[in-house]
Amino acid sequence: MQPGTHFSFGDHKEHGFVASFTSSIPQHLAHWFLEREQFEPVPGEPGLYRLSEPGRDGVRRTRQAVHDLRRRGFTVQADIRLNPALSAGPPRPVRPQGLQERRRRLALAAAGRTTQRSAPPTTAPVSARSLPPEPTYAPTVHLTAVAGGRSR
Repeated sequence: MQPGTHFSFGDHKEHGFVASFTSSIPQHLAHWFLEREQFEPVPGEPGLYRLSEPGRDGVRRTRQAVHDLRRRGFTVQADIRLNPALSAGPPRPVRPQGLQERRRRLALAAAGRTTQRSAPPTTAPVSARSLPPEPTYAPTVHLTAVAGGRSR
């Protein structure tokens, strides 16, 4: 390990993703930080911590722990695949030719005819809307008093 290193992360055959700390950081402080990053102490191995539930996206969670500790100002040594600064991130889904497809659609729309520049319609517009005929009878409204209402 390089001098001044606070934490070290790597792979372990038996324990999966592991972390350890050096004497340049107090033990209680290292323990507190590693537990916040979801690492737990390995029984019988003082100073060694393993990632809890490594099968649940272990590489990403370990890389995130390395990133978080570095952002807090600690010097962290990590294997290449666990080092976010040296390894490529997970592949991001990419739409095939998304920008080119959008440009092609815009070019087609610009080249086509528009209703704003088209010739006026050949049929005359309806100038007035026809009204329904007036009824021949007078509508009757029956009002009934409701019993038990409030008195004034």
